[in-house]
Amino acid sequence: MTIKGSCHCGATRFEVDEAPASVTQCTCSFCSKRGALWAYYKPRQFRLTTPVEQVATYRWGSNTVAHRFCASCGCGTYSETPDWSTGTADFDNPKISVNTRLLDDFDLAAVPVEVIDGKTMW
Repeated sequence: MTIKGSCHCGATRFEVDEAPASVTQCTCSFCSKRGALWAYYKPRQFRLTTPVEQVATYRWGSNTVAHRFCASCGCGTYSETPDWSTGTADFDNPKISVNTRLLDDFDLAAVPVEVIDGKTMW
């Protein structure tokens, strides 16, 4: 079942192949200030449905993660990242992290939230 999402102004829209079964709250300084709850997808499971020109990028620290946000309203929409599940950056298996607060017709309160200690991990 395709789930659609968008930023506040609607200039940046996207869709994912399925609703997440759980979401992640990262405690790193960036995610904490952004307030995102993340769901992770393989690149083929994510589609940007508006022109890429509507999306701006922020990179920090190691520059390995491309944090995307709407160039008009500033909402943090998704990030492109290597797989970090082994503790190191696996660039051969990239992930798309989607800010689930932006998903339409999705009950965010119905899924469990896993807190990861990004404050000391990154």
